[in-house]
Amino acid sequence: MIVDAHHHLWRPERGYRWLDDPALERIRRPFTPAALTAELAAAGVDATVLVEGGRCHVDEAAEFLAYAADTPPIAGVVAWIDVAADDVAATLAGYRRRRGGELLVGVRSQVQGEADPDYLDRPGVRRGLAAIAAAGLAFDLVIRADQLAAAARAARAVPQLRFVLDHLGKPRIDEGAAGLRRWREPLAALAGHDNVTAKLSGLVTEAGPNWTADDLRPFVAVAVEEFGPGRLMFGSDWPVCLLVADYRGVLRSLDEALPPLRAGERAQIFAGTAVRTYGLTRLRGPAPADGAPA
Repeated sequence: MIVDAHHHLWRPERGYRWLDDPALERIRRPFTPAALTAELAAAGVDATVLVEGGRCHVDEAAEFLAYAADTPPIAGVVAWIDVAADDVAATLAGYRRRRGGELLVGVRSQVQGEADPDYLDRPGVRRGLAAIAAAGLAFDLVIRADQLAAAARAARAVPQLRFVLDHLGKPRIDEGAAGLRRWREPLAALAGHDNVTAKLSGLVTEAGPNWTADDLRPFVAVAVEEFGPGRLMFGSDWPVCLLVADYRGVLRSLDEALPPLRAGERAQIFAGTAVRTYGLTRLRGPAPADGAPA
């Protein structure tokens, strides 16, 4: 079994303003469940987690939960939430009343868009995180490398919450050894908290247009060392990845960048961690001994 723990869908006309950037023209088009299922079939991927796409509106959650209800490979949805709002608990309850609400497995805010590297220290944010924990959901951390330290403090302050670090905290892979050096210590501090897992996702775009698996390898090795396979999961970040690689290329690159692992450890990265972290009840039965791509 292979589970893609991180991908998106969108229709640009519905409010994805960030796609107006001229550099994003290649992905400024609709990406639908039908397009997703075609990619999954071609890549041999069995199930996915659909993650909010930067629209930052509650209507997106209703749309995505309906997609999941109608699309069997979508095993869970990570919806958008304003984590600093006063009504986090009520918003989550509203999501669960929607069609497909039983497939809500997590939420996230666009913390990477906050200029303040200490945004996650704010009292209102901490209250929101506690409400998410009380609802039994995971919180995806879409953050920059300079926000990792605050994320570690949040993980310590809200130990009952399952945090999921998206894209390994967006290290500057394109800067090579310098990017690795600045990122490694704060990543290790975050990984020191057992309630945090991380996604091996979004790395090819951080590496730049001329990336190779060799560029990814030292960053992936650090992630494996700090988190261990049981707290890491594969994510394609499709269709954002299309800026520099196709779906199968992303899957293949992670397979090449991973250090030597036992079959069971690879199975955790390619399926088991996602199933366990997000509670993907739509999936039945244990992951096979080796979840690695061919």
